[in-house]
Amino acid sequence: MFVAYAVVGSLLALVLVASATFTFTRNPAVVASMGKAGVPDSWFPRLATLKAAGAVGLLAGLAVPFIGVAAAIGVVLYFIGAAIMHVRAKDYALAVPVVLAVMAAAALVLRIASA
Repeated sequence: MFVAYAVVGSLLALVLVASATFTFTRNPAVVASMGKAGVPDSWFPRLATLKAAGAVGLLAGLAVPFIGVAAAIGVVLYFIGAAIMHVRAKDYALAVPVVLAVMAAAALVLRIASA
């Protein structure tokens, strides 16, 4: 199970680092997507920091199981919140947040199972 967590957690961390980078640099596609969801521009640095922290936590979870579990829980909650924001704004482009929430849930289950 640990190898499965290492693969899923590392891939998710890679996606989170890319997403955080695009959010920090205000990539036009990210700005448009978050704009449709009604996310204020002032939230961008905080949201990018949360994504980056999730990535670091998932990778640290390779060595310290508790940190990996906590990071995976945080990432699941982050993307559930993202999906809720999209639905509230009547923007039904939910594929990305739902897939990433499921991927984070898989990382959570795998980290717990391998601890």
